[in-house]
Amino acid sequence: MTAKLLGRLLQLPTAASALLAPAKILPAAYTAVGSLHPDQHGRISFRRHFFDLHKMVDKEAIKREKDRLKDELSRGYFADFSEIHKNSGKIAPANKTLIASMAAAMFPDIVVYFSDGRRLKLPLSDQNVNNHSTEIIPSATLLCLSFRASSQRMAESWSAPFLETLDASTNVQVYEVSFIESWLLSLNPMKNLFLKIARSSSYPLRRIAYSFGDHYDLRKELQILNLLTGYIFLLDRHGRIRWQGFGFATTEEVSSLLSCATLLLEE
Repeated sequence: MTAKLLGRLLQLPTAASALLAPAKILPAAYTAVGSLHPDQHGRISFRRHFFDLHKMVDKEAIKREKDRLKDELSRGYFADFSEIHKNSGKIAPANKTLIASMAAAMFPDIVVYFSDGRRLKLPLSDQNVNNHSTEIIPSATLLCLSFRASSQRMAESWSAPFLETLDASTNVQVYEVSFIESWLLSLNPMKNLFLKIARSSSYPLRRIAYSFGDHYDLRKELQILNLLTGYIFLLDRHGRIRWQGFGFATTEEVSSLLSCATLLLEE
């Protein structure tokens, strides 16, 4: 009598009811009351970490876009034009001496296309050229970047005297790269049509190339702010930036470029 009363107070089954009650079958996901099967626990843990990572990535992406928008709004066409007009196309003087190899920064990789549809990753270096490639890594590469059509003539003011002086050497190469950031022209059908009518060069040591898509990260890494001027880089065979110029070339700056290129060929 006492046991029955105590069982009711504690809401525990009596011995008789436990024997008569049908056994309850627990789901396979449970090994005991309130505990998960290890596989199920792993799946839930993975989902939780996945969503936490997704939220973190979203926050980073949002912050990155905010920073980008701030950068883009801080400058505009009129600010760029004003800077170019005041300095005759110069935003900074060119290097006068060769940058030491230990202090030189690596030029970031960019994918470029030629008018015949061929694709290439620049700069040509030991990392970007495999044993099956027909590309020869030059000892000195002049890489001219143009973000607007108006700066293409600036690139030619550097490349023409560079090739006139060093064309006897097979260890030099010039790439004049124009950046096409239009999303429409970056689509494959439009890109292929654009390349068919794009300008090209018949001179082997001077190659005109095009890079499509968003280049914000590249501009950020190279500290490129003004898109109306040209950016000229002299690279060594390892893809390191050993000299840099801007805008239209002056006689003095061409002289320093040729001197630095000659030193690179002797390294």
